Amino acid sequence: MKIHIICMTALSLSLSAASAFAGSNTGTSALDDPAKMSPFFTDAGMKTMRSGDEFKKAWLAMSEEDRTSIKKDCGDDSIAKQHDNFCKMTKELGGAN
Repeated sequence: MKIHIICMTALSLSLSAASAFAGSNTGTSALDDPAKMSPFFTDAGMKTMRSGDEFKKAWLAMSEEDRTSIKKDCGDDSIAKQHDNFCKMTKELGGAN
């Protein structure tokens, strides 16, 4: 009976550790985070970007850590391609890596 409990505990721990590890490396970028990105868009579906001045204001309102994360993501060609217009605007604001 003790061996069953030990095995079940080990299995349970390995499964929870594997799911935590998988969740930490989801492959998503800061550009996919609605909380960070919504200030840059006029609509809830995040299809229409704000004008240049409004975009700049939202950019400067972000923390330096968030701006750094976004600049890093825009430096990745595959991510930047998915968010082409947004990354173009950040590079115009001096966000080019």
